Amino acid sequence: MTDAAPMSSDDAAGEHDSIEDSSAPWQPLPTTERRVFGVLVEKAKTTPDAYPLTLNAITTGSNQKSNRSPLMNLEPIEAENALENLRRLGAVSEVHGSGRMAKYRHRVYEWLGVNKVEAAVMTELLLRGEQTLGELRGRAARMEPIADVGTLKPILKGLQAKGLVQALTPEGRGQIVTHCLYLPEQQEKLERTHSGGGGAIGVGSASEHVDYARPAITTSLPRAPQTEPSATSSTMGQEDIDALQAEIEDLKETVSDLEKRLESLEQLIQ
Repeated sequence: MTDAAPMSSDDAAGEHDSIEDSSAPWQPLPTTERRVFGVLVEKAKTTPDAYPLTLNAITTGSNQKSNRSPLMNLEPIEAENALENLRRLGAVSEVHGSGRMAKYRHRVYEWLGVNKVEAAVMTELLLRGEQTLGELRGRAARMEPIADVGTLKPILKGLQAKGLVQALTPEGRGQIVTHCLYLPEQQEKLERTHSGGGGAIGVGSASEHVDYARPAITTSLPRAPQTEPSATSSTMGQEDIDALQAEIEDLKETVSDLEKRLESLEQLIQ
């Protein structure tokens, strides 16, 4: 069964922006379903003019090189099967506009029981998995305004209360969080990887807590020689640096993806 007509943008679902239903019908999803669901929410927010999405657009978005972890190479039939499963669960709707081609839209607000900012945070976690608070803030802010890590923390606390987010490492600078939509065996493996144990996501200052290990990011920020602390270094915390590193990483991935597409176009022209 399909809806009569598609919504023009993610913001058309504004009536659901204040949903706070702790009994929302969500459940753990396989890897492909998580990726497809995340792509639908992401594209609704970042490219609303192209939303709802066709199967080809969803497949392309699932396989893109930037802002994805792990990288995937889905075939259209795999994306279609994932969409059918998501539709059966009530997480996705199939719609028809003026043309005959089926398109799809998410039902993230009803299915997860979240508001717009919470949906942006969940989307980044679904697309990239576990992240530090700084990385997550920098990435989710491209979809909905999140001023700083201090603004993010109460959002995460709310998601944690709904059972949608969990902390993988103890509270403090560099704390790592992730979503809870993994299948049980995937969740257990992830928790074993971060065997230090998680806990609550604090809303206060993290400056008094110990820093926990985080796998190194390939792009590091350049440091100029200094003989005494600068005003910038004294005010920029580790979470701010994490956010900047995440944004640099995403930009590099986007440029690399664009370069590959340009090469493909040049080969076609020749």
